[in-house]
Amino acid sequence: MNILNDPSMKEIVDDFCAEADSLFDQLENSLTLLEEDPTNNRELEKFGQVIDRIMGAAKSIGASEIATFCELGKVIGYKSSQVHDIPLIEVVVAILFDSLHMLRKMNQSLREGNEKCMGNLNTKAFVTRLNWLSEKFKDIERASCAIEKRPNNLSQSSIDDLMKSLGL
Repeated sequence: MNILNDPSMKEIVDDFCAEADSLFDQLENSLTLLEEDPTNNRELEKFGQVIDRIMGAAKSIGASEIATFCELGKVIGYKSSQVHDIPLIEVVVAILFDSLHMLRKMNQSLREGNEKCMGNLNTKAFVTRLNWLSEKFKDIERASCAIEKRPNNLSQSSIDDLMKSLGL
């Protein structure tokens, strides 16, 4: 039995969900600021830092789908902070808004006791966008985009590997 399905740990899961909701609001604020000024790369860095906090907490309670999805958002946020192509940043912001919407749904599903939350989401269009974005980021390498326990941490395969681990 893990934390997610242990009745004696429900309070911990509920606390995670509540804290994640608060952090999702911070992510949304960063994305809103980026919509207003896509040249503000600091907000992409901030997005990466905040989503990294959610990822760490999700890993600590065994919410692996949320953790992996956050890791994907972190990689996108950090890689896109290295881009100076404003139209591409605008697309990235839209994709990150989609990611945030999906994370909120995953969190709600977890709150309701469903630890496998990706199955309830329609991800086909999202995967198409991620594949397109992955191609745009293929030449961007950054140490903070390293994915734990994955070979070629700094290669473009990091996004592809995360998508595969989510079944996308």
